[in-house]
Amino acid sequence: MSKKRPNILFLFTDDQRFDTIHALGNSAIKTPNIDTLVARGTAFTHAHIPSGTSGAVCMPSRAMLHSGRTLYHLNGYGKSIPPEHTTLGEMLRSNGYRTFGTGKWHNGKESFNRSFTDGDEIFFGGMSDHWNVPVYHYDPTGKYEITLPVCNHPGQNKIVNDRSCDHINNGLHSTEMVSDAAIKFIDTVEQTEPFFTYVSFLAPHDPRIMPQRFKDMYNPADIDLPPNFAGGHPFDLGCLHIRDEDLAAFPRNPEEVKEHIAEYYAMITHLDYEIGRIVAKLAEKNILDDTIIIFAGDNGLALGQHGLMGKQNCYEHSNRVPLIFAGPGIPENEKRDAYVYLLDIFPTLCEMIGADIPPSVEGCSMLPAIKDNSEKIRDSIFIGYTHLQRAVKDRRFKLIEYNVNNVRNTQLFDLENDPCETANLADNPEQSEKLCELRKKLCEYRKEWNDNSEKWGAKFWDGIDF
Repeated sequence: MSKKRPNILFLFTDDQRFDTIHALGNSAIKTPNIDTLVARGTAFTHAHIPSGTSGAVCMPSRAMLHSGRTLYHLNGYGKSIPPEHTTLGEMLRSNGYRTFGTGKWHNGKESFNRSFTDGDEIFFGGMSDHWNVPVYHYDPTGKYEITLPVCNHPGQNKIVNDRSCDHINNGLHSTEMVSDAAIKFIDTVEQTEPFFTYVSFLAPHDPRIMPQRFKDMYNPADIDLPPNFAGGHPFDLGCLHIRDEDLAAFPRNPEEVKEHIAEYYAMITHLDYEIGRIVAKLAEKNILDDTIIIFAGDNGLALGQHGLMGKQNCYEHSNRVPLIFAGPGIPENEKRDAYVYLLDIFPTLCEMIGADIPPSVEGCSMLPAIKDNSEKIRDSIFIGYTHLQRAVKDRRFKLIEYNVNNVRNTQLFDLENDPCETANLADNPEQSEKLCELRKKLCEYRKEWNDNSEKWGAKFWDGIDF
């Protein structure tokens, strides 16, 4: 890496699946600016989250990102990051960075101000109508006290925000609001010290609303359904009637799902346009070549795959996310299939800037894989959703175990020959040895990750005898 500590721009999206980038294989979507990042950097094609301890999967996902800690070593569901867990922003501040945060922060007001010296258009919540987001200006005291009555602004999809806040972004889409805040900050910085700009978009999370010109780019009739589209899930996986799953009718209607996908793609193309504006500001300031850019998403989304709409499951579409590094010292136009988690970004940045990794961080640096394609970081990935589901996958097979109201279901997929996870091999005698091997690995992860909490772990494992 360069001798002078680089600036860092972190672009983080909400509910963006791993396979939603044109340059990485999705010919149906338009992402020219993200494609440029792919060309300028290194893309991790097998980046994951380990699912979550809450139906709001993004909350623990973001807590893991900003603390570098594994799923069952968070503070509860990730609603806050306790002081004994050093945050990414804290680490950068202690190494001379000016830190700025804008957009969605789902992990507590106190931990936001520990992380950032500056900020604007800050949303302390999980989701909102994109045209009427209750946001705060930066408060150096960290109190973010009420300055207006409770905000009740129904948006186009009649989502009501009942939080107290400083102001509402009436008439400005959340993606534009967050981008404007980032551009304003970058425009005012002077290069007397390196900066960290954390840009946390609310899109493409539903409600799927965006400026009309982006919606017009996609005709639902031209959208292909995914190969694993289904009218419903084959069994109860414990979360069939939560909010995300109720966004579309049961059984899933092909035409309705196509509309959802078209709008989802349109929101991502809108994001892409705004990302282009932010990167252009770096170029205008003549600091693009001095800035590490990270692009990532907090979790995936089903959108009709396996008969599901949400991310509360252990399938690839929900646990794999986009992840791109671009900037000084990073190989250009390269891909890595190393098994990584978002929580690995924290120690990676430590190594990139020559900083010590805080003792509370548990992730693995990805820098060896960035430098050398032969480095795979991990041989397997562990996934756990609340007290209902557990999964493990090696470089070819994935095992998913379900324990819902004491009813067991098992799935085994050959990801090499069945990447869409459609053919369950759990009852195939030829795969009995692999089934036993992965069940043993799952139990090893239970011990390694301390998956024994009464809130989620014990409820899943109780009574299970592999």
